[in-house]
Amino acid sequence: MRSKTLALLAAGLGTALTLTACGANQAAPSGSGGTSDTAGSSGGGIPVGVILPETATSARWEGFDKPMLEAAMKAKGLDPDIQNAQGDVQKFTTLADGMISQGVKVLVIASINSEVGSAVAAKAKAQGIPTIDYDRLNLGGSSDYYVSFDNVKVGELQGQGLADALKGKPGAQVIEIEGAPTDNNATLFYEGQQKVLKPLYDNGTLKLVQSQKIDNWDNQKGGTTFEQILTGNGGAVDGVVAANDGLAGAVITVLQKNGLNGKVPVTGQDATADGLKAVLRGDQYMTVFKPIKEEAENTAALAALLAKGDTAGADALAKQTSDDPTGNRTVKSVLLTPKLTTKDTVKEPVSQGYVKAADICGGDLASVCAQLGIS
Repeated sequence: MRSKTLALLAAGLGTALTLTACGANQAAPSGSGGTSDTAGSSGGGIPVGVILPETATSARWEGFDKPMLEAAMKAKGLDPDIQNAQGDVQKFTTLADGMISQGVKVLVIASINSEVGSAVAAKAKAQGIPTIDYDRLNLGGSSDYYVSFDNVKVGELQGQGLADALKGKPGAQVIEIEGAPTDNNATLFYEGQQKVLKPLYDNGTLKLVQSQKIDNWDNQKGGTTFEQILTGNGGAVDGVVAANDGLAGAVITVLQKNGLNGKVPVTGQDATADGLKAVLRGDQYMTVFKPIKEEAENTAALAALLAKGDTAGADALAKQTSDDPTGNRTVKSVLLTPKLTTKDTVKEPVSQGYVKAADICGGDLASVCAQLGIS
């Protein structure tokens, strides 16, 4: 794991893409909730506020982060109020204002973008409430702590996965479909990818057709953009860097339309159920498994220390650092290790309880799961 993360800053696809790109990334069922504007804490502990960004582009926030944060915080004697802004910047601000006025002792923010995240952190700081940037560092912000994964490493795994898949295919043509330009994590993923891929582009081992960032991680836009690039390249592509499983799903829909799925390796990230199914089918070469439980547990431990005013303890936990060039600051950080997941290692996120075997092993995948010992 790196000790320091450098935070740097078409034709429509039709109904099939709309259903695949959106349906593949829906939030968990209504039982996971947490999307109202009213307080969601249950009492009986130190009040802590958590704001998650959205549900439209990734299932992780409601399916993984929310229940794991809730369990970890309650185990630390905290009373978490976990809400989701549903991609709405104004709602994000309103939720933060409500939590601050209700007297939360710590505010954890997984922001939609650095601008709103920084504004919320400043409001909390003015009221003496410590903030933790969760998963995404707010550039130009004021949070003293940051908990995430080594996001440059995530990108390195994606780049290496694609390079491995294209070995023995000199001059292979690559299209890159990247995350939102306003998300610092997307910048870090790209940085990591290029550590592996740029030398291969430079020496001709691989050929970059085009790299395109996708606003708001919009899966449908990602698929449309990919189709436009593919068409402009005469329908030729040998490998695709897709920054997460949602974008990968949209890309795969286009590849299916052109009879190329399973022939063109596609990267991903988040080890979602749909992403893992695509890996098992061979439509997606790899995803990145990020043990979100570890992220949630470290965040809960940090929040508990800060809620009690134990900054020395918090500093001891957040031993790493991340650079914020926009704010000209160094942020105390907990940076966890992501894991490359291919077909042969899909069993790991299942065995660790992040995804149920029943969610990925039905129908045509039952025999594949049996061969891999996934149950």
